[in-house]
Amino acid sequence: MGNKHYIQLSIMMFLQFFIWGGWFVTLGTYLAAIGFSGGEIGTAYLTNNIGAIISPFFIGLIADRFFAAEKVMAALHIIGGVVLYLVSDMATAGAIIAGLMLYNACYMPTLALVNSISFNQMETPDSQFPRVRVWGTVGWIVAGLVISYGLANFGANVEATALPMKMAAVASVILGIFSLSLPHTPPAKTGEKATVRDVLGLDALALLKDRAFFVFALCSLLISIPLAFYYAFTNLYLNELGIERVAAKMSLGQMSEVGFMLLMPFFFRRLGVKWMLLVGMLAWVVRYGLFAGAADDAALSLLVGGILLHGVCYDFFFVTGQIYVDAKADIKIRSSAQGFITLLTYGVGLAVGSVLSGMVVEHYTVEGVRDWGSIWWVPCLIAAAVALLFALVFNDKGAEKTAAEAEVFN
Repeated sequence: MGNKHYIQLSIMMFLQFFIWGGWFVTLGTYLAAIGFSGGEIGTAYLTNNIGAIISPFFIGLIADRFFAAEKVMAALHIIGGVVLYLVSDMATAGAIIAGLMLYNACYMPTLALVNSISFNQMETPDSQFPRVRVWGTVGWIVAGLVISYGLANFGANVEATALPMKMAAVASVILGIFSLSLPHTPPAKTGEKATVRDVLGLDALALLKDRAFFVFALCSLLISIPLAFYYAFTNLYLNELGIERVAAKMSLGQMSEVGFMLLMPFFFRRLGVKWMLLVGMLAWVVRYGLFAGAADDAALSLLVGGILLHGVCYDFFFVTGQIYVDAKADIKIRSSAQGFITLLTYGVGLAVGSVLSGMVVEHYTVEGVRDWGSIWWVPCLIAAAVALLFALVFNDKGAEKTAAEAEVFN
């Protein structure tokens, strides 16, 4: 990968996650401001999870077989940007949710496309891809900073307006146009017969016969349910507590993600797979406990502590999970296995969580006032139950040894 391609791919990755961070974080606050109920906000976030579920069909059945990845990227981001801008001017719940469904159907497949374009230009993806992917995290962070310190100049409480959504829409069109200049990435499976089994990674179902992998897959799905509470309602929660520049403060979570990613080799070699996964689960328990404890007096230290735990929550569970799957699966089904776990977590688990979180918020809302302490205890207890189940039932010394011998961080 030459320097020119590195710069191109880094800009692509930066814009890809700048867009997502630009509308996703503040959406709940905006929807609440225009009269959405908790259940309707949960349904709005559900569109993102549905997009993740249908994305493998689009990539596997269409993009991988008929069109160059960069051209598909361009079309999806331009169409998606136009749709998102139109959604930002809509007023009714039905229209906004339908618009977000169409937008996420455009956006979510591009997450796989940016990886395909990147890997196609790399001689040694293990060492080169992290240098490109980190710019995605930077893009998410910058989106939060721009909202809090840039868009805020256009008026007070900008997070309760459609302006962040408009910003993301413009960035999407820019990335769509920029995609036409990206290195050519031809369809990877031209002429191959497509099957639903291949697309959804169902070859990995054979791994479920292994008791340890079954427990891991089940707990991965279950822990993703309480995760949805954070994504859908943290921004609204902090805004209702009167915290200033919330989007910027929430970007501290992505900053900690970068830091803990650098520390993962140290912890991985000392803790191993089971304890890394368990610590990641327990971090969600602690985070939600801190949020619940801060509800009465808006204790900033507790809130910031919960946000900073994002690095542990994400890196220790999701990244370690990817390593575990890689060590567990035969090379012939490794990609299918990763796709299957992604479907369980980002698709099914977060989808269930989006619906449940909306129901819980609705239940604890009386005359427009939300009981945030009670709300946050619900995902806290769910995460604690999943962590306890995992601690008691999961045992896979063979995979621990395989992962260690693979020296996955080298």
